[in-house]
Amino acid sequence: MHKSRVLRVLLLAIGFASATNLTVSAFNGVDELLLGSVVNKLTLKFDNESFLKRQPTPIKVVEEHLKALNGCQLERLMAQYPNKAEIHLPDGAVVKGRTELRTLFTNFVKPREQGGLCGLTFTPEYVSQVDQTINVQWRAEAPFLAEPYRGSDAYVTRNGLMYAQVTTFNGSDLKFKP
Repeated sequence: MHKSRVLRVLLLAIGFASATNLTVSAFNGVDELLLGSVVNKLTLKFDNESFLKRQPTPIKVVEEHLKALNGCQLERLMAQYPNKAEIHLPDGAVVKGRTELRTLFTNFVKPREQGGLCGLTFTPEYVSQVDQTINVQWRAEAPFLAEPYRGSDAYVTRNGLMYAQVTTFNGSDLKFKP
């Protein structure tokens, strides 16, 4: 197969719908190793908003998640979740995919006066690992809470990313100061 056609097919396969508009004739002399390198870099981009940032170990994935959540850093949070990610919430609710996850986290990282929970800090109290899954019992505190809130999460990681989370966190159980 002609190298320019291979590039076009690979770009389309990884979700770059506009790849057919690329002028790929410039790639005719590019060897497969370089072409593979270009495609590998492009596959890191899952949407037009951010790049995924892999962590070296499952525990580092969870540490990065908690730092981003505690810092109310939406893009840092989103850099961990591939398109197939999901979060299982109490009462059987499941948030699936980056679009729904972005909505969930956007609402969470808003300031308290805008209905969000920015300022809530999660502190791990017990952590255990089973394969690529990190289990965390945590304490959440904030200046606007009347008392600490405790819960537990299971973070399913793979290849340095967060693929699933099962959480006991239920915002309606938080006790706010008057």
